[in-house]
Parts: sequence; structure tokens; C-alpha cells
Amino acid sequence: MAWTTKNIVVNLPVKNLKKSVAFFRELGFIFDPLFTDEQGTCMILGDRIYVMLLEEERFQTFTTKKIADAGRYTETILCISANSRQDVDELVNKALAAGGSRYSDPQDHGFMYGWSFQDPDGHLWEVMYMDESA
Repeated sequence: MAWTTKNIVVNLPVKNLKKSVAFFRELGFIFDPLFTDEQGTCMILGDRIYVMLLEEERFQTFTTKKIADAGRYTETILCISANSRQDVDELVNKALAAGGSRYSDPQDHGFMYGWSFQDPDGHLWEVMYMDESA
């Protein structure tokens, strides 16, 4: 992880790190072993975009606020871009097969296409394709 330019690092609390890692590996994501231990790991989403999956106990050390129950409340919606409509469908179907749950039906706006799922902890993930030529 290079810190000489801007990076985006999202921190997400998870109930079971091993389960979360297994889920996201099924979706094809990789993890940085330099930022991984028993309580957290760094999932690489893209160039300079990372998600720290942190066991709730570890996450709680970063805030004095209560951790939101993502199964009941929405604290954020994470949006991942895709290269095509087919890629959107493929990633969401992988998420559903790996134990995630459907959050919304596919949304087709002509120039923009997206579909959403929830990970095992209830965090919302939206996968979006935008046809820039339109």
C-alpha cells in the first residue's frame, strides 16, 4: 500500500473474519498479507482502494460509538464499478452463491446498470456498470 498519494480505506466491522474472508475470496478479491492478522485483513478492491475487514472487537477500538448492526441498519452502501452488465451479474451471482443475500433487483437505466447484495454481515454492496459512450 503506497501512501505517497491519496488512497481510500474503508473500515468494516465483521462478526467472523474467517467467514468474511472466505466469502470475498469466492468473489475473486485478494488480501494483503502485510496488513492481516487474527483480527483484521486488508482486502484489495483496486488501485489505491482497500477495505479493512475488522473483527467487531478490534473495530470497536477505533470508535467510542456503538457499532451499527448492518443486518438492521444501513451505515453505508459500498459501490464497485464493473466493466459490463455481464460483469455486474457475474459478481452478484457469485456473492449470492457464496452466502450473500439479494438486496435489490437489477436496476436498468439504459446508460447505467446495477444490482445489489448484502455480505454475510449485512453490509450493502452495489455493483454498477456505466456506459460512458451513452
